[in-house]
Amino acid sequence: MKKIGFDNEKYLKEQSKAILERINLFKGKLYLEFGGKLLYDYHAARVLPGYDHNIKIKLLQQLKDKIDIILCIYAGDIVKGRIRGDFGITYDADALKLIDSLREYGLDIKAVVITRFENQPSVLGFKNKLEHRGVKVYLHTATKGYPTDVNTIVSEEGYGKNSYIETEKPIIVVTGPGPGSGKLATCLSQLYHDYKRGIKSGYAKFETFPVWNLPLKHPVNVAYEAATADLDDINMIDPYHLSTYKESAVNYNRDIELFPVLQRILKKIMGNNLPYHSPTDMGVNRIGFAIIDDDVVKEAAKQEIIRRYFRYNYEYRLGVETQKTLEKIILLMEELNLKPEDRSVVEPARDAAEKGKEKLTDTSMVCCGAALQTPDGTIITGHNSELMTAASSVVLNAIKHIAEIPDKIHLLSSNVIEHIKTLKGEFLELKNEVLDLEETLIALSISATNNPTAEMAMEKLKDLKGCEVHLTHIPSPGDEIGLRRLKVNLTVDANFPSRDLFLGQ
Repeated sequence: MKKIGFDNEKYLKEQSKAILERINLFKGKLYLEFGGKLLYDYHAARVLPGYDHNIKIKLLQQLKDKIDIILCIYAGDIVKGRIRGDFGITYDADALKLIDSLREYGLDIKAVVITRFENQPSVLGFKNKLEHRGVKVYLHTATKGYPTDVNTIVSEEGYGKNSYIETEKPIIVVTGPGPGSGKLATCLSQLYHDYKRGIKSGYAKFETFPVWNLPLKHPVNVAYEAATADLDDINMIDPYHLSTYKESAVNYNRDIELFPVLQRILKKIMGNNLPYHSPTDMGVNRIGFAIIDDDVVKEAAKQEIIRRYFRYNYEYRLGVETQKTLEKIILLMEELNLKPEDRSVVEPARDAAEKGKEKLTDTSMVCCGAALQTPDGTIITGHNSELMTAASSVVLNAIKHIAEIPDKIHLLSSNVIEHIKTLKGEFLELKNEVLDLEETLIALSISATNNPTAEMAMEKLKDLKGCEVHLTHIPSPGDEIGLRRLKVNLTVDANFPSRDLFLGQ
């Protein structure tokens, strides 16, 4: 049984109380910058076992009568087609998904703000798409004078150029699909307009990580550095907090570096009665108080750091990540004395690849291995063959184990497999006829219509959610999509499965 290190109910109670207390500092509205992922926060769920990846949305449900929600998205992310890694979808698509998900929870957004807009045609297309579906959209340009010329920033040439977003509730949650969405600028722009209208509003920041009241080198905080290695975030002791309160608190470099500028901007908008003396003061996060087993959390965070190493190494080999990012994650691993093989499924996958070489009759094929740790702790392995990929093999082996189906019983008939191979090779003229995981799952569902054993095994697919999986080679698109939909925690060795340059063939 999976060990629990986090108490969701305690967190909800602590967090809602902290937010409601913060609004009492101000006579007007509270603009709450919501950092991190509002929904599907799988990073937090991995490093804090027991954490509900949708707990933030449940928090907002508790405060439903007091909140309006503004969604920000950076125009440049729309133009570049920036991808959210855990879903494999672009940020603009993720914004649409987020709106749909909020509505499913009985919440809705007040408006979408497209930030740092430069009249890009693709951005205007996205704006039109939203407006045709009844979503209010605002276009904000880059703030003139930011970050050094405070007099221009806090003027009609700066924040004053942005359209004011009309809201009704006392708490305005300002969120976005990822970092750099323009949430802070939107909050400050709204503050400027409120004060011009005589409304004495305030600002606060909700960030899950780093956890301010854990030690600087606690694995949970190191795991945050690992997760943002590509952004070059660095955890630091907040010097302003230490100087004011003689207490250590952890924050990260961007917030600490920005604080003097932010303090001057807030002072220009709000006057001299600032309630904050440090970046940590601005935060309302209570997540550290809901950790109930520090040892469990530490181990989970260490495993997340190793997963991040594999991801960056893989992306570096694909040419989408830099050597600097890879070197940083290696240094973080060394800080905690971690190595890739500390991940339980790594060596079994590599062993499976070695043993599988003897069984491949096609000598031109590269033998790929896979390992999956089932919920009961058993490590199941598989390798590729002339029929299916290693990912397909290990998933079928795993659900057979969970369903207690003898290994010698086949879930897919050879007839079905051969028909699919014929379709791919002869009719679709695809070079790779081997069944990837996405195709294998479809074949399994077809077999389940007249095979009770296959049906019983298919029922166990849902038990794979959150399981650890390792592949010895870079997966095909169909394998990667299939594993993502099963919601497993995947890592891969950065080896190419063939000499072909295009893996999608």
